[in-house]
Amino acid sequence: MEESLPAWDKATTADGETRSIPGAAIKRLSLYLRILQLLETERAEKVSSAELARRLGLNSAQVRKDLALFGQFGTPGFGYHVTGLRKELRRILGMDREVRVVLVGAGNLGSALLSYKGFLKQGFTMLWGFDADPEAASARARTRVPIYHVDELERRLTAQPVDIAVLAVPAEAAQPLADRLVALGVRAILNFVPARLEVPADVQVRYVDLSLELESLSYYVQDD
Repeated sequence: MEESLPAWDKATTADGETRSIPGAAIKRLSLYLRILQLLETERAEKVSSAELARRLGLNSAQVRKDLALFGQFGTPGFGYHVTGLRKELRRILGMDREVRVVLVGAGNLGSALLSYKGFLKQGFTMLWGFDADPEAASARARTRVPIYHVDELERRLTAQPVDIAVLAVPAEAAQPLADRLVALGVRAILNFVPARLEVPADVQVRYVDLSLELESLSYYVQDD
């Protein structure tokens, strides 16, 4: 299933203006951020658009164009300050604050996601997991993240609103659960279910279909 990205979206630039930004450019900001974080671990102080492009398989003009949509961050003849640009991109992406996440469906895949410690490093707080069998899910996940029965969804999310919900449930359960999440004010869903969700226009859905990705990769490993 192809991922659905908004053709255009709203973003606040470094100078405080609100502009219409291509959805694909917003997604590429996350890629730039990953490279900047890596460069920080390498103790790099500056980086050029050409180096960012090289590491991501893009061209430098695309990098400069994407970043210019959000403000003027670079210096001619110098490039970009790694730490300064990383902080700006985190702010633009809304990651300079705690981003609250819940997971619905703690089967094998969901349990692995609950156990992943990388979310916290990126500023995402996994508050809770929900499952039809929370005891079995807790035994699988081996995580400190509390896992509740899915019937607890309304009570928990009414008391504590969340920013993003991750869906990893059987296909037939995806739409009803998405409806419940939207009714509770969730405006962003990461969907691991191979099913297209019907949601209001102001709700963003990203689709991750692992089997689809494997199938497309299998094309490249065929015997001649």
